Amino acid sequence: MSLKDKLVSSFIAFENQIDVDAPVHNVRTEAMKRFEEEGFPNKKQEAWKYTSLNSLLKHDYSVFPKKDSAVAYADVKRYFLHDIDTYKIVFVDGIYSSHLSETTHDGIDVCLMSSALTKDMYRPIIDNYFDKIAEKDGLSSLNTAFSKEGAYIYIPKNKLANKPIEVVFFSTGNESSLMLQPRNLIVVEENSQVQIIERHQSLTDNPVLTNSVTEIFADKRAIVDYYKIQNDNSNASLIDNTYIEQQRESNCSVHTFSFGGNLTRNNLNFYQKGEHIDSTLKGVTIIKGKQHVDHNTLVHHIEPNCESHQDYKGIFADRSTGVFNGKVVVEKEAQKTNAFQANNNILIDDKASINTKPQLEIFADDVKCSHGCTIGQLDDSALFYMKTRGIPEKEARALLMYAFSNNVLASVKIPQLKSRITTLIAKKLGVNIGFDL
Repeated sequence: MSLKDKLVSSFIAFENQIDVDAPVHNVRTEAMKRFEEEGFPNKKQEAWKYTSLNSLLKHDYSVFPKKDSAVAYADVKRYFLHDIDTYKIVFVDGIYSSHLSETTHDGIDVCLMSSALTKDMYRPIIDNYFDKIAEKDGLSSLNTAFSKEGAYIYIPKNKLANKPIEVVFFSTGNESSLMLQPRNLIVVEENSQVQIIERHQSLTDNPVLTNSVTEIFADKRAIVDYYKIQNDNSNASLIDNTYIEQQRESNCSVHTFSFGGNLTRNNLNFYQKGEHIDSTLKGVTIIKGKQHVDHNTLVHHIEPNCESHQDYKGIFADRSTGVFNGKVVVEKEAQKTNAFQANNNILIDDKASINTKPQLEIFADDVKCSHGCTIGQLDDSALFYMKTRGIPEKEARALLMYAFSNNVLASVKIPQLKSRITTLIAKKLGVNIGFDL
């Protein structure tokens, strides 16, 4: 039985486990019909031309964990931002872990999607926002069909989340292979602010495939600061689908740090639905071996007087493969748009590769838009200069690569997180720099 057939047949069992009277029952059913029609994407589709899921789909994934898995805090402490106080929403093999979490309903809601999808008190938010901007493609529809658990974050009007929120998904390896479908909904109302850190982490060498969907809504003058830390084990793969809708004068930024995992696909989509909106998309990718990271981005400028800034850096070693497919669409009405897009890459080894395609589709005539990409190696003259100053070659190469990614790190607004990422980069490069950027 193929994975697609297994998922379709498992949906019946899933329906029997949940409340069929829930407000999203019909949404799930329609989503499963779409997945049954479309299935998984393949390389014949332009957006997936350089990324194949065939090797991942051969595993006989467990769709539902057979038992609860306990994880001790001491064993996973290093994956949290433990040097500052944060709210935490933690899941182990797709199941909420109360002893690892710290949620709240004190002025804001930091809690579970399973509660939001079933309790009447959350129904107005679910009716207005759930599955409203997620694409109706095969993978997002599959997630919608099995939507049950994940993070639910609601920041009411004129509220500031008083500390960052960590959303962490662990997989333990109690199953020989496991497929997870987390669903997150984040609503930030007018004049409100929030900082969120998301991480998917496997604690095993068993194959894990995560198909995640996150919908983020930023109302007027809202500020959303979102960070994705991707540093997983070599047998863990992640397909991350994130959709962001912004209203007038809102400011949303997403930083994606891709350092590990087998195959990682980041689908990041911004929809600007008001004037004077600012959207920021930045990322650093450092991979080796046969790792594969694919960034697929979209910024849709619909109204005038808005800005977007995309800056992705990639460092690829051994036989690793990178993909960047970035698109900026400027509608006819979106005059005075200022859009910037850049993808810069360093290939450390001859067999590493990058496929990059920055794109602009502009239908307005009074705009300032630019895009570009570079692919190269480290500057030999700069490397020689540093070596003549007594810096060993390994450290000199690491310093140059630090400097290469510095403008992405510079915009990280949580100092402790910036320090943590700097340490991760140093570890990936195999050096101890001794200072933070």
